[in-house]
Amino acid sequence: MASAEFDQAAQAVKELTTDPGNEVKLRLYGLFKQATEGDVTGSRPGFTNPVGRQKYDAWAKLSGTSQEAAQEQYVAIVRDLTSP
Repeated sequence: MASAEFDQAAQAVKELTTDPGNEVKLRLYGLFKQATEGDVTGSRPGFTNPVGRQKYDAWAKLSGTSQEAAQEQYVAIVRDLTSP
């Protein structure tokens, strides 16, 4: 997959006019992190940081997914969100 397509999708997410909801945003976050950094690192945030914990979990679910596969899934979701 061309990373240019991934970069365009990442930009399109910033320009969304409607909120896709937390579930989709967490999925996109996890895929973006997996695509750009690989498997999750560090320790899971504590219960006093519920947002950080959700983000960590969304990313951790994708452990073992190749960066290319994560990019493809990310682009596919963004395509669905931005198509009329």
